[in-house]
Amino acid sequence: MSPSSSSCSQEKTIRIGIIGFGSFAQFLAKNLIKQGHYIRATSRSDYSELCSNLGILFFRDMGAFLESDNEIIIISTSILSLSRVVESIPFHCLKRPTLFVDVLSVKEHPKDILPEECDLLCTHPMFGPERGKDGWTDLTFMYDMVRIRDQPLCSIFLHVFSSEGCKMLEMTCEEHDRLAARSQFLTHTIGRLFSSPAC
Repeated sequence: MSPSSSSCSQEKTIRIGIIGFGSFAQFLAKNLIKQGHYIRATSRSDYSELCSNLGILFFRDMGAFLESDNEIIIISTSILSLSRVVESIPFHCLKRPTLFVDVLSVKEHPKDILPEECDLLCTHPMFGPERGKDGWTDLTFMYDMVRIRDQPLCSIFLHVFSSEGCKMLEMTCEEHDRLAARSQFLTHTIGRLFSSPAC
């Protein structure tokens, strides 16, 4: 199903949990709230006051967060802490089949470590609070529907971005990481050339 397809199901209000509530997660949460979705969050740091000001339920306990009946859970941690965070998730506390969405810049790692029984949408919003502060029109949103059993729910989440004018780019995790590695190599090489003293 195309993320830009019109469907009344895409207007449905959904319950979205966020693991890791740093600056990027806060940026996403504000837009999700603006679209009318209910947000819950948990994080290693205490964001309870900030979440209270935003109208978000904040959980210090991961088990209680999972039991709060989220339909979608966004993982917004650092790449370095991802494995530790996933290992700490008590998946048995989930009350329903849940769609996990990662928003990290590297894609194969989350794909490899999330349990097979979880629905998984790997994404890379290729913008952040600075580039997206004036809207998301024409900003690229990459996604890979790795394991999707609840297609309507996945479509609702993708609609969050397509409805804001994002360029929706469907690409495998493997292809994304190959292109990202190539781009980083070129960036570092050019940077080193310009920083080298002239002969």
